[in-house]
Amino acid sequence: MCSKVFWRKTMADISLTASMRSNLLSLQQTQSLMDTTQERLSTGKKVNSAIDNPSSYYTAQSLTNRASDLSSLLDSMGQAVQTIQAANEGIEAITEFASQAKAIANSANDTSDVDSIENYMKQFDEILEQIDGIAKDSGYKGVNLLEKDQELKVVFNEDRSSSLTVKSDDASSEGLGLHAATGAWTSEAEKGNATEFKTNGKADAGAYVFNGDKVYEVKKNYDGTTNAVDFNTLVADGSLVETDYKLNDDKSKAIEVTISKDKINTSITEVEDAVSKLRNMASVFGNNYSIVENREEFTENLINVLEEGADKLTLADMNEESANMLALQTRQQLAINSLSLASQAAQSVLSLF
Repeated sequence: MCSKVFWRKTMADISLTASMRSNLLSLQQTQSLMDTTQERLSTGKKVNSAIDNPSSYYTAQSLTNRASDLSSLLDSMGQAVQTIQAANEGIEAITEFASQAKAIANSANDTSDVDSIENYMKQFDEILEQIDGIAKDSGYKGVNLLEKDQELKVVFNEDRSSSLTVKSDDASSEGLGLHAATGAWTSEAEKGNATEFKTNGKADAGAYVFNGDKVYEVKKNYDGTTNAVDFNTLVADGSLVETDYKLNDDKSKAIEVTISKDKINTSITEVEDAVSKLRNMASVFGNNYSIVENREEFTENLINVLEEGADKLTLADMNEESANMLALQTRQQLAINSLSLASQAAQSVLSLF
């Protein structure tokens, strides 16, 4: 009975030794450090919340937010570059057509053949239609800098204090000051009624007859109602004289076409002025293109700087953290071993009772 009381009292009085308490505390601290290191290895960050490092966390968050805002603007800058590029492409194509128009007008100026002039007028006006088509089709995402009363605004920073507004310019034929050749290069005047030549027909001097697409003026009366007349004979004896006149659409009138060299020269001058205007437009758009492209490159580099700065504040060194984890695992194992030895020593003491 006495020995049992003594054994119980001894067990109650046994407490952890200083060595065991030290080892247990070391294990707790080591486990806490391992948890922290494991989180860093998992996330790749040394600062995962404001608790880890308030200053670094909020500074990095501010840098990341600004980088995000600038990234949105960067996309807009890229689209602006494409819009200006579309206008530049349009200007180049229109300039090519303007050069063709000038060549056509020069060819028209070198001839006095009415049929050739009419063909050149048609070609010239077709070129103007192409110019109008290109000016209309040179837009990008709803903004066309080659149509009047449009603009492109490009914002360069998050508070919108830095921006560029690109004004459009009218690159249509009307906007360039180009006018159609038809109705300008030639003028028409009715000379009189025209009838088709017939061998059994008749006509008085001063009248007009046509044979095929040629118009002839009757210089001498002829009458084939009794005896048929021969066309070639009438031409040979001067009764019929070929003219440069043409027929109207229903072939009822003889039309005199007069070529206006002054109007053709006016068209040449207009085309030259249009080419000059196109060059000025290209210069302005080219300058705007360079500005936006440079700001786009700057913004992209700035975003990289901001993101790199945020990473330096929060990202963990994976090699360092891996080495720390290995060291902590070794430290933990040593503490466990030490605690085990201390526990064995205590058990040895207890075995004496």
